Amino acid sequence: MTKSKLYVIYYSTWGHARKLAEAIKEEAAKNDEVDVSIWQVAETLDSEILNKMHAAPKADHPIITPHEMVNADAFIFGIPTRYGNMPAQFKVLWDATGQLWAKGQLHGKLGATFVSTSSQHGGQETTALTFLTTLAHHGIIYVPLGYFNVPHLTDMTEIVGGSAYGAGTLSGGDGSRKVSAKELEIARHQGQEFAKTVAQYYRKRKD
Repeated sequence: MTKSKLYVIYYSTWGHARKLAEAIKEEAAKNDEVDVSIWQVAETLDSEILNKMHAAPKADHPIITPHEMVNADAFIFGIPTRYGNMPAQFKVLWDATGQLWAKGQLHGKLGATFVSTSSQHGGQETTALTFLTTLAHHGIIYVPLGYFNVPHLTDMTEIVGGSAYGAGTLSGGDGSRKVSAKELEIARHQGQEFAKTVAQYYRKRKD
């Protein structure tokens, strides 16, 4: 049986989006019908600026390119927020996908999102919402997380990232807040559910 290819693609400054990406990948990979790999978006800042920002060292995950994206059947994008929108690093990637758009090479693939923000109201929902225009122009089918079976999203006892659009975490303005256990659970749930959706979608298309 040929497995569907799911790419977990993220950008991370302090490592928060990376931790969610790794949790999502770990859980999604348990689905026998899906081949899951993790990729990171290329850095555009030089080392001097990153050092001043106290950025975390980059993981050894491969760098995603538009050429590589064609090979995937589905994507889940980990997007840290910049003013309620995607960061410049993500924009650079998408601005290089013009030829893919012209040929419809991403059309009909599945996509989902998860986010990282510095504060509670820093874009947990708007980052996903503003990213939808990119998916729509490419014809990528968006799959939200929803609220069903995700009780942590309505937890009022502590700060918890995430929304109906996808998993999320909060870093604090200086990146000092750690990804919480509940945020990791939400990420794992999204990985499980998205992988299930990808498997079902491509199984039906092959029938």
